[in-house]
Amino acid sequence: MVSRLLLLTCGVCVLTAGCSATKQSNTARTAREQLLISNAVDQALQKIDFAAMNGQKIFLEEKYLECTDKGYLVSSIRHRVMYNGGHIVGKPEDADVVVELRSGGVGTDMADSYLGIPEIVLPGMLTLPQVRFVNRTNQTAVAKVGLVAYDAKTQEILGSGGVTSAQADDNNWFVMGLGPYQNGTLKKEMNRTLPRYQGQPAQILPSHVAFNPPSSNKDQPGQLQLTGEETEQK
Repeated sequence: MVSRLLLLTCGVCVLTAGCSATKQSNTARTAREQLLISNAVDQALQKIDFAAMNGQKIFLEEKYLECTDKGYLVSSIRHRVMYNGGHIVGKPEDADVVVELRSGGVGTDMADSYLGIPEIVLPGMLTLPQVRFVNRTNQTAVAKVGLVAYDAKTQEILGSGGVTSAQADDNNWFVMGLGPYQNGTLKKEMNRTLPRYQGQPAQILPSHVAFNPPSSNKDQPGQLQLTGEETEQK
């Protein structure tokens, strides 16, 4: 009797057993690599004084610029020009000043070092495994950006222009397998920008989607404007 009950229980367990799997994926480029490059770009551009662009019509010439995350670099320069009172135009013939952009290098490098005992191969196919007491992985991003400005009408150079460079780094330390313990410029940026501060504005989008017709149709007969609440009731 007991044997039959045990067999029945095992059979039920086999029949009702289940399994699940979770699929995980990563982007082609890691977020940390992208953050390192943008951090290096920001540091490099912080060294440039765009105050002379105040009140000028500026055309940014990008044809000599080839680098990783070109869009972020160009948009960051546009932002700084406008922040300093410059006016971005789309054609050089409409500009007072043309600013040519170039890149001497925008990218990342990786290094791995450790303190411990390396793998040792002994005679007789015996191998002693590697032991790492302290391990450090270091990823570094470098941004080197060059700019020159000249008069759009006379082609006369305005100032000497120049090159600005910066480096961002991210260090991950492991001690006896425990970690990572992080430090570097990326860690400092995350600590500075991630927290919300008291009084910082917040804009929360509604959890439902609603639209109104264009203002040009407001006075046309038969047009009904629906707000978000009216749309839900309808």
